[in-house]
Amino acid sequence: MTIAATLRVAVVAPPSLKAALMERLRQSALAEPIAETETAAANALVYMPDGPRPGRSADAFGTSLEHATELTRRGIERVIVVSSAAVYGATPYTPGFVNETWEAPPTHPNAVVEWWRAFERQATAAFAGATLTVLRPAAVLDGESYFSRLFRGAAAVTLTGYDPSIQLLAVDDLLAAIACALTKSAGGIFNVAPAGVIPLRTALRMASALRIPVPRLWQRAIRLALAPAGLAWAGDQVEFIRYSSTISGDRIDRELGFLPARTSAEALEAFLNRATEAREPRDEPAREFDRFGQDKAYIAAYGATLFTFLRKFYWRIETDGLEHVPATGRAVIAGPHRGFMPFDGVMLLHLVARGRGRYIRFLIHPSLVKFPFLFNFMTKLGGIPACRENADWTLQQDELAGVFPEGIHGAFTPYRDAYRLGKFGRDEFVRIALRNRAPIVPFAIVGSAEIFPILAKIRWAWWERWTEWPYFPITPTFPLAPIPLPSKWHVRFLEPIRVNDRYPPGAAEDPRVVREISGLVRQRIQAALDEMVARRRWIFFGSIFGHGSHG
Repeated sequence: MTIAATLRVAVVAPPSLKAALMERLRQSALAEPIAETETAAANALVYMPDGPRPGRSADAFGTSLEHATELTRRGIERVIVVSSAAVYGATPYTPGFVNETWEAPPTHPNAVVEWWRAFERQATAAFAGATLTVLRPAAVLDGESYFSRLFRGAAAVTLTGYDPSIQLLAVDDLLAAIACALTKSAGGIFNVAPAGVIPLRTALRMASALRIPVPRLWQRAIRLALAPAGLAWAGDQVEFIRYSSTISGDRIDRELGFLPARTSAEALEAFLNRATEAREPRDEPAREFDRFGQDKAYIAAYGATLFTFLRKFYWRIETDGLEHVPATGRAVIAGPHRGFMPFDGVMLLHLVARGRGRYIRFLIHPSLVKFPFLFNFMTKLGGIPACRENADWTLQQDELAGVFPEGIHGAFTPYRDAYRLGKFGRDEFVRIALRNRAPIVPFAIVGSAEIFPILAKIRWAWWERWTEWPYFPITPTFPLAPIPLPSKWHVRFLEPIRVNDRYPPGAAEDPRVVREISGLVRQRIQAALDEMVARRRWIFFGSIFGHGSHG
């Protein structure tokens, strides 16, 4: 929807942005900024709060909101409220590139999130009589925000073991989004997201900022110290450099036709060049970063060292049927997960990368990104939070999506049942294959269950809250000496089940078809496991593939 009449716009915003916004509106043929002395003539309003800052409590938007509300009582009908993508939070459950309907889990309270949510609630109530558009921009490099201060300083305190992908929005792009919303929006909530992401460490290197990693426990102590002063949000800001909390700009592109001009890296470069006069302009070519943080150079480095050692000497992995993994195009790689640690997924990634030149993106449980170092390890290997949207995106890029159909409970299967498949959950792996017309390549592994053979498992409420694991496992080495045993592995990739040839995408909504395909996959994997286990003579030695190859 485009507004035909000229809008006379009153602006309530921080001084650092107000002048720039009014200048931007003057350049628009459909919007005219109104001086404070002439607000009675305004018929539209842009309201930007001065967000969380040092020394400011959670109700700091109160005074300016009262002023903005008074303006609406004078007949203003259109209101643009600039909120923040921080309303979505940053947690291990954040799937990445969230849309406007997503909400952070209530189990992860965060003062920054609550600040922005409270602001939106009050703004929505205050402007109930007007056509209201709420913009939720990614982190804006306006010179005053948390990320502005992070990149502007000579040193930056970060969290040890976390290198999330972040989105950075240029001020010019925020102002352009506001102007677009004024002239085209008929109300609603819109994310404003730059194209592309940038890893936090890379951004800090661009800023020539000394990175000072500080353990999270120390940072929590700082948060507790700040809480009595009403600044609990200051400690909670660090959660946004702990997890990747990215947003999708699809809706504003689709409905308003708006796309930011700068990528995250370009926005940072522009900010740095403005912030420091002595800074030399860079001639480096524009670099694109993986959407979810996968780093093929990182995979290659581990592949040439640790993964090769594990494959050749520690687990002595043999493979069969690797040719069934397609050399090109999309596919769902599905099979059992044992040993509760993610070593089987890691080695499958290595085997396929080495043997087929392809990289599996495994859909992983939130517990695998909750802890330092493990976060970096899993995300750089290509692990992505398990959800429908991420699986669909992976397949639509003609990539390989790795799925463990038994879910996290399969990883905690007692050793006596290690090679007996459990329930396949909701069969979502079949639905994503059908929906995206992708073949399913089942796999079976014999040997991974012995690296941490689970002798018993305990339900422990504290452990479940801390790790997000459903059980505390007891194995011969865990928890006393959590070193995986050097069992002999055999990995078999089975012939693809080409559901894309037999069924249309709509079959994903047919429970009968989904159950039938799931049952077929389960049957083939179980048959392969039974045959492989029957042929195995020793857990630590021997080969069961007569024509197999060392991975």
